[in-house]
Amino acid sequence: MEDKKRLIVIDSNAIIHRAFHALPPLSTKKGEIINAVYGFMLVLFRAIRELKPTYIVACFDVKGPTFRHDKYKEYKGKRLPTDDNLIQQIPKVKEILTAFGIKILEKQGFEADDLIGFVAKSASGNKSFQNAEIIIITGDLDTLQLIDDKVRVYALRKGVKDIVLYDEVLVKEKYLGLEPSQLIDFKALRGDPSDNIIGVAGIGEKTAIELINKFKSLDNLYEEIEKNSEDAKRIKPRIKELLISQKEQVSLSKFLVKIETDIPIDFDLEGCFFGGYDKDKISEIFNKFEFYSLIKKLP
Repeated sequence: MEDKKRLIVIDSNAIIHRAFHALPPLSTKKGEIINAVYGFMLVLFRAIRELKPTYIVACFDVKGPTFRHDKYKEYKGKRLPTDDNLIQQIPKVKEILTAFGIKILEKQGFEADDLIGFVAKSASGNKSFQNAEIIIITGDLDTLQLIDDKVRVYALRKGVKDIVLYDEVLVKEKYLGLEPSQLIDFKALRGDPSDNIIGVAGIGEKTAIELINKFKSLDNLYEEIEKNSEDAKRIKPRIKELLISQKEQVSLSKFLVKIETDIPIDFDLEGCFFGGYDKDKISEIFNKFEFYSLIKKLP
């Protein structure tokens, strides 16, 4: 990848979660499980090597309810409790990131995805960053809605080694013609079981894609149904009835899936500059965690 100004934004909890479940339960001689930290470092080192970032920021979730829970108490309500062996590795990841001089961003009441959206928007609007690019590193596809001519998503597809770099073209291929920004309306119809977002019960992925491709947006879809336009008359009666009867649920689902980019938090792009770091300090931490092979791979 050519050298140019580049910001990488890490969806830290998603990477930690992916690494924890992808790797065997590696442990230190003291018996501390350390697989998620190790996997996170493999992803970070590869991203630094391949993407050559000028800036790095690592976004984290904060324990506790978010503004989405205020609107819908059952948001993410079906998730199993997070494994303690995963939770105790998060501070270790933060310790290493701090030693690297990598900016950590978190905010009570917001998710890492919202912080990622906020950072991407802030950087895009920065005059000194006009000809640069932003790459989000994540373990899921929730941030695909943020992709535009400046933003791409470096997503772990399987384990921690199979990675896809999504741009607008790849999103259109994957979602049969949908633009990244249309994924919000698509997910509002389709729902997202992993986050307990219902969408429209009875409408699957194929129908949701067809509707958004045809009507371009949810607002336009409902407008056409209300006008009983010729296009609206072509919607199957069963689908139309589902859309009308669950309109309120669709509106709530859209609120839940849309990444919030306006967050009251201080952010300075230059404070995320990724430059020199204390190699001895990093080596000391890696020795403590028995990451001997990673010391040789330090970027």
